[in-house]
Amino acid sequence: VSQQVSVASAAAIWGRVEEAGLHERAAMAKADDEALRACGLSRQKMRYGRALATSDVDFEALRHAPDDAVIKSLTQVTGIGVWTAEIYAKFSLGRADAFAAGDLALQEGAKMLFQLEERPTEKELRVMAEAWRPWRSVAARILWAYYAQEKRREGIG
Repeated sequence: VSQQVSVASAAAIWGRVEEAGLHERAAMAKADDEALRACGLSRQKMRYGRALATSDVDFEALRHAPDDAVIKSLTQVTGIGVWTAEIYAKFSLGRADAFAAGDLALQEGAKMLFQLEERPTEKELRVMAEAWRPWRSVAARILWAYYAQEKRREGIG
């Protein structure tokens, strides 16, 4: 739901998904396009939601899996990329070292904080973030907060 939309939009859409009772796997798998569209989901997000709902991802097992296994498992599902898997590890699993280097707000925050001429690429930010192990999730929170303060808008944070 949160991919490529504002924090406020994602919260509103997720609220409608929950209100409609479509946040459970079985309900999402059975939901028709009209019900999902009414929640604010795009055609692509409907497809991705159904793919996740019908996947064999064992969410309980992910709680105990290492971060790289979490990312590998989740990215096997259509529509889930590395950014989404890393955000899930950070927020849903509470991982202290999850870091979504592909996040544009993190990249922009790093550019501003370190006074870089250009926004670092995902690969460049991953290299920078190595110095912050094993607390890269904390570093992400700080960068999102810095981004929000400087730009007067929210990152994920």
